[in-house]
Amino acid sequence: MGRVSSRHKVVRIDLDSGVTRAIDTVAGEEPLEIRVGGETFTVTMRTPGHDVDLAHGLLRAEGLIAARDDVRSARFCSDLDSLNVLDVQVTGARSGEAVTSTRHLASLGGCGLCGTTAVEAVEAVTGARPPEVQWEAEQVASALDELRGRQQLFGATGGVHGAGLVPVGADRLTLVREDIGRHNAVDKVLGGALVLDIDTSGALLVVSSRASFEIVQKAAVSEVAVLACVSAPSSLAIEAADRLGVTLVGFARGRRMSVYTHAHRIPH
Repeated sequence: MGRVSSRHKVVRIDLDSGVTRAIDTVAGEEPLEIRVGGETFTVTMRTPGHDVDLAHGLLRAEGLIAARDDVRSARFCSDLDSLNVLDVQVTGARSGEAVTSTRHLASLGGCGLCGTTAVEAVEAVTGARPPEVQWEAEQVASALDELRGRQQLFGATGGVHGAGLVPVGADRLTLVREDIGRHNAVDKVLGGALVLDIDTSGALLVVSSRASFEIVQKAAVSEVAVLACVSAPSSLAIEAADRLGVTLVGFARGRRMSVYTHAHRIPH
């Protein structure tokens, strides 16, 4: 296992006050190879920590698992120290689908397929549309405020994204995860919910990043009702959220936010 963070010497240059030398805490970034049934599924760069949650979230978003019981085991290959390797064994009929060397959904946002094809691919593995749960704008703002306050690694490094989950009926974030990759942070929090048997149907998901197609995909597969991000959405993210029934909120900062799809879930 790698390090969540490390300390490095740095020369700080201030054109007004001069040059100083200091020690900076920097977020860790190392590769993780995820194997399914002994076969390489993907290699992703991530901040070490909550790797089992990351694998659960990724495999759920990819359509290879749908419930915690679909995973028989998740074990690190301890004989390999040059690259973190996590082998996941899945159960039942899905085990035959897992033998692949490429990520077939999460990579669609950057591939040559058109947007419509990408959204249709997500629809094919999405079990149901999110339920019609309402979340007050105050709840969305409060969850994002809480997320910022609970991002300990970001506070130390300034170099990671965070994701937090508020299940239906809760009044605060039940889970918070951080990672150098925004997609990984979302996989970790949704995968953590799967591992802990926390219901994500109708939940509020808040993310400290822009809203990309991939993040909407992950939210939709987990039946998240409202996805709120601090920065801008992409055009494909908006199209996907509209088609998949996810309420997409962008530029959620302080007491302001822009609701791009299914605004009826946020009373206004």
